[in-house]
Amino acid sequence: MKTPLLKFTLLLVFVSTISFAQDFQGKAYYQTKTTMDLDQFGGRDMSPERKKQMEERMKSFLEKQYILTFNKTESIYKEDEKLEAPGGGARGFGGFASSFSGGPKYKNVKTKELLQDQEFFGKQFLIKDKLKTLEWKMGTETKQIGKYMCFKATATKIVDQFDWRSMRRRGGNDKDEKKEGKVAKDSMKTTDVADANSVDPMSEIEVPKTIEVVAWYTPQIPINQGPDDYWGLPGLILEINADRTTILCTKIVMNPEEKEDIDKPEKGEEVTQAEYTKIITKKMQEMREMYSGRGGRGGGHGGRRN
Repeated sequence: MKTPLLKFTLLLVFVSTISFAQDFQGKAYYQTKTTMDLDQFGGRDMSPERKKQMEERMKSFLEKQYILTFNKTESIYKEDEKLEAPGGGARGFGGFASSFSGGPKYKNVKTKELLQDQEFFGKQFLIKDKLKTLEWKMGTETKQIGKYMCFKATATKIVDQFDWRSMRRRGGNDKDEKKEGKVAKDSMKTTDVADANSVDPMSEIEVPKTIEVVAWYTPQIPINQGPDDYWGLPGLILEINADRTTILCTKIVMNPEEKEDIDKPEKGEEVTQAEYTKIITKKMQEMREMYSGRGGRGGGHGGRRN
């Protein structure tokens, strides 16, 4: 037996679908924010002034704006890039993690095609694969985002081992990790070939195997698209909460006067996601060997190997 809320949702989807029957295009503007505890990466040893300075430099890396251009079946998700001030940008972990940040991401929900432009240490790749499907659990909770009524859905997502947004220091005392009490047990190193006694920083980083995702979608825009690699709900996804990252839609423009072509990325060496992961793993191993050959960080933390 259908509940009144479910009946209302189905009616909203039906009415919205009729209004979107014609050819249309839209743009959704998203603000992303990833929180990071600097104490896990040497922040405890910094002065308050130095720590504040690092947080400001990391802000441009951890907080970004994206634009999702979409029609009924296709979308492209691009960073809304802005010029950085001289001396801006994040070094250290931020500079390292930027090597894993993807370029424009194309999704076709009809053919289940995924294409992503990706640069890794100066080399251009084109990741070509199938869209990954999340097993969404539909909820009845609602909330308003702008002028759109949104419904809640949740899913468990397998985390890519090189997803910098979920990277944390192994054995760290992050508040979230304390609360969950299982990060060390249910997490994985960035590579399985790391030496347990290695002094390189990569061996100190871990990534949880899975994370819980909360999505808010609106049936008023009845397309199963969303930001980043999220999709598969009966309405445009306007908000995502996944581990330490929040993606929030701040503006939607329907049927803009000047329509933009949704072009597939074409540049770079074509690889699957699995092949690309192997390339990263090999590079990380090379970096570890080079790092350990130098005797570690400044010769400290155990010194040189004999």
